[in-house]
Amino acid sequence: MQNMIRRYSTQLIRRLADYPAVALVGPRQCGKTTLARSFAGAYFDLEQEADRLRLDLEWFKLTAGERLIILDEAQAWPEMFSRLRGQIDADRRRHGRFLLLGSVAPSLMAQVSESLAGRLSVVELTPFLVGELPAADARERLWLCGGYPDGGVLQPEKFPQWQDDYLSLLIQRDLPAWGLPAKPQVTRRLARMLAAVHGQTWNASQVGQSMGLNYQTVNSYLDYLEGAFLIRRLPPYHGNIRKRLVKSPKIYWRDSGLLHALMGVDKRETLLLQPWVGASWEGFVIEQILGALNGAGKHSESSFLRTSDQYELDLVLERAAERWAIEVKLTANPGHGDLSRLQKTAGMIGATRCFLISQTPNVVEGEKTVSCNLTWFLKKLTAEP
Repeated sequence: MQNMIRRYSTQLIRRLADYPAVALVGPRQCGKTTLARSFAGAYFDLEQEADRLRLDLEWFKLTAGERLIILDEAQAWPEMFSRLRGQIDADRRRHGRFLLLGSVAPSLMAQVSESLAGRLSVVELTPFLVGELPAADARERLWLCGGYPDGGVLQPEKFPQWQDDYLSLLIQRDLPAWGLPAKPQVTRRLARMLAAVHGQTWNASQVGQSMGLNYQTVNSYLDYLEGAFLIRRLPPYHGNIRKRLVKSPKIYWRDSGLLHALMGVDKRETLLLQPWVGASWEGFVIEQILGALNGAGKHSESSFLRTSDQYELDLVLERAAERWAIEVKLTANPGHGDLSRLQKTAGMIGATRCFLISQTPNVVEGEKTVSCNLTWFLKKLTAEP
């Protein structure tokens, strides 16, 4: 956990220096509380009635002092947001006062958008990234088990039972509490269907038809799963090129361990036999890349490209004047044809660099094209200014 804490501590310190309040958001059990407690502030879990009472009684003393106030699972006590706004507005020049932790995205927390707009900065915490696991066996397990600290990456015997229990709790308790109107059995079925279409372009009508729901309802349910940091909708590239582009987003389970548990995979050997193993690897690599950018505090626009005649880029990253074209292949020996097709497709969008990421142990760098592994790429990515 120490590497994860280091990843975000600097970013949080900077945000707290610039804002009265910072929201640290991310999925349940990804390490938010551990990270927040490393700041040694006054900690309150707002899901606990005793902590709510203690905060209420100590409010004036705490807010008059200099100590950071940490409010865990802030979405559980909506009444607190107006109180926070009043306290912040009473002294707008005073920064670094409140650290809010939340398991749902601000898009689902109406209280944040309505009460704290302009007063709060949002930092998203992800589960473990590959560079944060010092042990080689843990890095090897990360793709299979996913990055949740308690999900098996550190203790392999916990996978996949931990993932099954985690999803059951979310579906039975948390998602309904956050506003999802679907019955738990419907949510469970949708989760399995989303696992089956992992890495594919989203077709809400097709999924809705299979579930006996209209596409608007399916899309609204998907909003909640995305807001709980379970699902990523990767948008399509919208540049002006001389080809017809796919306009629907791609759907990915953000944590590969949750995906594998839903698909009944419990070990690496079984995973490698699945017809969808390439899509699993692709989603894992994309999430590691976007998580590394987020953890480094580097903003980028991300998308994918697919043309009607099947030219494709798994990930397009745009930062400042840079546009990187990225293709992901599940192989240890990428071929010249893979690089040639990548270069041709990257040329369609005017990419400044293109990368073929595989499981190769060798790194081959050209002037604009690189064949590399994920570890090398993440170091390159975070070293860029």
